[in-house]
Amino acid sequence: MKYKNTVGGSAGSKQSSLSDFGPCYVSRGMSVTQDMNTHFQVCNICSAFNPSTIGTKVTNPLKFLGILKDALAQYDASKDRVPGQHFVVLPETVLEFVSAGVGHRTANVQDYNLREHRGIVSAFLKRELAEKATGCAVVLYTLEAYKNDPEVDMSEVANFHPETTHVVVAVLAFAGPRSPLSPGRFVSNLAGGNLEALTYSGDDIRRMAKEINDYQNQWATVAD
Repeated sequence: MKYKNTVGGSAGSKQSSLSDFGPCYVSRGMSVTQDMNTHFQVCNICSAFNPSTIGTKVTNPLKFLGILKDALAQYDASKDRVPGQHFVVLPETVLEFVSAGVGHRTANVQDYNLREHRGIVSAFLKRELAEKATGCAVVLYTLEAYKNDPEVDMSEVANFHPETTHVVVAVLAFAGPRSPLSPGRFVSNLAGGNLEALTYSGDDIRRMAKEINDYQNQWATVAD
């Protein structure tokens, strides 16, 4: 955690400008207070707030997190498949503050960048070929749910801000059909990397595998 920005405030308060908060950039490991009851921590694997990233990119962190705070207040946690693992769909007003993480796959090698991601070098579409975002959601865990995730390193949690209530795990800016999990993440989850996968039936797994295969044949992830 390099520094802390305090943003937000009560409903109806004056809209804050970026200059009110000094550095407005939010990086992995960053903690951001939204109000007295909500404190977001960006987990180490979420790179959407970085200036150069792979996949979805948040282009205005302060406005984005303000919209997330409001959406969280309306979120029905009773629908979570695993308690505390939220999938928060954001309103269309957020779309001007994100860049979609995908574009149409092409056969032109000049359209791709080689980038390292989680120890593997792969080809990604260039950012300028990203489709216009048509939807956005956030994978947001309560602090307790994050601690209970089998892939979480507790040394990371030990460095969280003490007032953390929620952890931003992923930001997903959609374009075209709703993006399923990546093939690698899907297999990792089935192998024990996520508690929700334990609830999947055989039909669930077959349906999800087909969706992932169909999607990967038409769409590619973008990168800066």
